[in-house]
Amino acid sequence: MSRQLNMDTVRQNFWKEEYLKEMMLRYEWQRKYGTLVKAKQKAKAASRLPFKLPTMLPKVPVSLPPVSKTAPSKAPSPTPEPLFLSEMYPVPPDTKALLYEGISHDLQGRYQYLNTRKLDLPETRYLFPITTNFTYGWQLGPPAKQEMVSCKMCRIESFFRKNGAFAFLDPRDLAL
Repeated sequence: MSRQLNMDTVRQNFWKEEYLKEMMLRYEWQRKYGTLVKAKQKAKAASRLPFKLPTMLPKVPVSLPPVSKTAPSKAPSPTPEPLFLSEMYPVPPDTKALLYEGISHDLQGRYQYLNTRKLDLPETRYLFPITTNFTYGWQLGPPAKQEMVSCKMCRIESFFRKNGAFAFLDPRDLAL
């Protein structure tokens, strides 16, 4: 079965004119809005760059050493020296000694060192909160132990529903 082409000269000229109109429309749009689109694309690409968070410095004011008048004054260096090399306090010597005693396979050495180190409060390990999650528990102190004061029947009555489901208590359901 052959396909019928209903293309005569009039129809062919119609499609040629339609094609040229569309091409001119696209060209005009590109000339008019092309620079705006490229600028938006560059701005969007710049917004996709990774966001760099500022570093949190300790809140302790830094005091400069007093300058003696007898010492010759040096020109200030253009690059400031860092205030601290690490965000952690130095490890106590007795804790550091655990690293060199035994191997981790025997629950000694690095294993024991890390377990001992994790028992320290973050305030004793770090100079300042490193992440925002640190600030939630920073200098919170030891947890306060709260004892629940209630009688056994109060717990049983408040545990079961009051709306009729399982309204009758079975003696086997009670924890004695």
